Amino acid sequence: MKTVIDETRATVTVIDENGSEKSHPMESAAAFEAASKAWLRAGWDAKHVYSFTWMGRPIIQLPEDMVRLQELIWTEKPDVIIETGVAHGGSLIFYASLFEAMGHGRVIGIDIEIRAHNREAIEAHSMMKRIELVEGSSIAGDTVAKVKSLVEDGEKVMVILDSNHLHDHVLDELRAYAPLVGLGDYIVATDGIMQQVVGAPRSAPGWDKDNPQEAARNFVAENPDFEIEEPEWLFNEGLVRERVTYWPGCYVKRIR
Repeated sequence: MKTVIDETRATVTVIDENGSEKSHPMESAAAFEAASKAWLRAGWDAKHVYSFTWMGRPIIQLPEDMVRLQELIWTEKPDVIIETGVAHGGSLIFYASLFEAMGHGRVIGIDIEIRAHNREAIEAHSMMKRIELVEGSSIAGDTVAKVKSLVEDGEKVMVILDSNHLHDHVLDELRAYAPLVGLGDYIVATDGIMQQVVGAPRSAPGWDKDNPQEAARNFVAENPDFEIEEPEWLFNEGLVRERVTYWPGCYVKRIR
């Protein structure tokens, strides 16, 4: 696949593997979609997401993904967000700051290893008052039991999976934390872009199947109480109808 962006002619041309060409006017949704796919791949190769912080902590997320997720958090207003994968803590701080602005909610962050310098920075942050850290494998029985003990009866829970992104681990996380998610609520399986960047730098053989998108699809296939469903955008006066995202197919919703 080749994408040619011609700013002089204001066209985006896609050339498929058979050599067939299709040009789109720059102002069209199709042109934006094609250019965005090329941009996502370029951003992956250039490690674009490794350049952002939230309230002082590295976040390592695509800004559009976080803003879209913010819309869902505002709409759903969970009492608790459980996130697997802590790293530098930027995402935890992001969710906690949303809860601070909303006046309600807390975050539980899980990681197999919370490095000392990251723990120190997170615990010193003003948003720590809305964060609880749990160290351990996100799929280990004792870790899952600990997290479940921190959720009170009747609390509305959103789960965000952002630790080990390989298929079997994500599928085990989906199975482990699904019981905490209520009707109409979501588990978010991040970084499904792995399926789209096979062969790129920092990718691995087998990512076409060994990725969070595939895990989410297999989870809903085995569990009819859930489906993959995109949340409705709260506002859109433009032509674009699909997210520019590192998290395709990420929204796993309990429907019954």
